[in-house]
Amino acid sequence: MSEWKEYKLGELGKIVTGKTPPTSQHQNYDGDIPFICIPDLGKSRFIFHTNKTISKIGLETVKNCSLPKGSVVVSCIATIGQVGITTKDISVTNQQINSLIPDSNLITEEFCYYYFKNLGEDLAQFGGGGSIFEIISKDKFSKVYLTIPSLPEQTAIASVLSSLDDKIDLLHRQNATLEKMGETLFRQWFVEDAKEEWEIGKLDDVLSVIESGKRPKGGIDPELTFGVPSIGAENINGIGVYDFSKTKFITEEFYHSMQRGIMKDYDVLIYKDGAYVGRKGMFGNEFPFKKAAVNEHVFILRSNEKTNQFFLYFLLNQEELEKLNANSAQPGLNQKAIEAFEIIIPPYELMSKFGEFVKPFIDKIFFNGNQIRTLTTLRDTLLPKLMSGEIIVEF
Repeated sequence: MSEWKEYKLGELGKIVTGKTPPTSQHQNYDGDIPFICIPDLGKSRFIFHTNKTISKIGLETVKNCSLPKGSVVVSCIATIGQVGITTKDISVTNQQINSLIPDSNLITEEFCYYYFKNLGEDLAQFGGGGSIFEIISKDKFSKVYLTIPSLPEQTAIASVLSSLDDKIDLLHRQNATLEKMGETLFRQWFVEDAKEEWEIGKLDDVLSVIESGKRPKGGIDPELTFGVPSIGAENINGIGVYDFSKTKFITEEFYHSMQRGIMKDYDVLIYKDGAYVGRKGMFGNEFPFKKAAVNEHVFILRSNEKTNQFFLYFLLNQEELEKLNANSAQPGLNQKAIEAFEIIIPPYELMSKFGEFVKPFIDKIFFNGNQIRTLTTLRDTLLPKLMSGEIIVEF
């Protein structure tokens, strides 16, 4: 093991605080230059895509804030400690993010990434004031102390963690591809090749159950770390996608008293109110849990004998569901609006064939989800031990 040395972050490279080009000038946006904001972070090590981009004109307004490939970006307000590494020749962040352009003679970009991933929300202590909205300024950020080993040991440590992250990223990509295959097949069979003679009906015509869950009187105890998981809107985001850090629990006693909202395999889940109204999800085959319930912000939908859960899942489109918004002042869906949602009902045989075709895709996604959980747990266990030198890596 090499000797670990302490540095201020500002000694390890150039610190850059982001800036937002004027939003009133539309020509500043929708170009080819990534504009990194906090929602773009935390998905994987490398930032390949961003929700927003800026143009060359927009870059001119923030050119002193541009970042080269291999810069390490860190969220420094509100959601503190989200990290990523830039992959484009030029990127820009907004002002909620501080970045390090690493001095390659002192620190590697991936070791720096894992260092800040290990700090996570603990980075907030450098903001001062104690408020989650207290920004970690460029000056405070540059004075963060890092204790780091030699470059060869940094590379060895990062390679252990990155090998796990590579496997996790591969499984996520496989899952996204499998879900996309289901979407493509659905569109081909039931949209592009739709027949005029197919029945027009309402969603209620193919449902046996539509119900939301509930939570205990007084709310869910945030200190409860065991029991039965209660899945909320924050984890309704596609097939087999689950953030275990956001799990909340209800007691076994309350679970057994529930008359509705108890999940079964392949239930279709709909986020019924809030910022992402209409977002859908599906779980099964003991992923993410052997048993679970949903809270009052989530609808469970189950098909009747006219169709199947897989057709039902791909039938529902978030943009279409958003149009059913029952309250323009506060986004939300009500049960009657969902039941009355107009749909085309293809022949049973075709829907059944579709379900048989895509079920192996869905089951593979759930299998991958459990592997992702195992690998993520291993990575998160190793991370603090490797970054502190408690576990020594040969190099």
